[in-house]
Amino acid sequence: MATSMQSAYKQNAMKTASPGELTLMLYNGCLKFMKLTRAAIEEQDLEKRNVNSIKAQNIIRELMVTLKTDNEVGQNMMRMYDFILNRLMEANIKSDLTALAEAEELVTDFRDTWKQVIQIDRKARHGAGGKA
Repeated sequence: MATSMQSAYKQNAMKTASPGELTLMLYNGCLKFMKLTRAAIEEQDLEKRNVNSIKAQNIIRELMVTLKTDNEVGQNMMRMYDFILNRLMEANIKSDLTALAEAEELVTDFRDTWKQVIQIDRKARHGAGGKA
């Protein structure tokens, strides 16, 4: 029962989230799968490593597909996402914790920056009460 309630809550949260909040959810999901990949590498569990790494890679691919690259910022973000994707693949293929850490650091930075953007936007639209 608890898992079905959690699933319903997550689905509702996704349906009612703004595009900015969805992006934040993607970053958080990617970080979650990176942590699971790290644990699997440390446990030498190749199947879990691969499954979770692929999930993280798929999130980065989704971010790449939806990214607008009609300006320099978008083009630079695309290069960063490409770098992250390559580091995730390297981590998966070689069980490379250094490559995984590099990808994780960048995604964490993007997530933290994006969270600040959402907070600033909410504050501008709704006053001081907006938090992500």
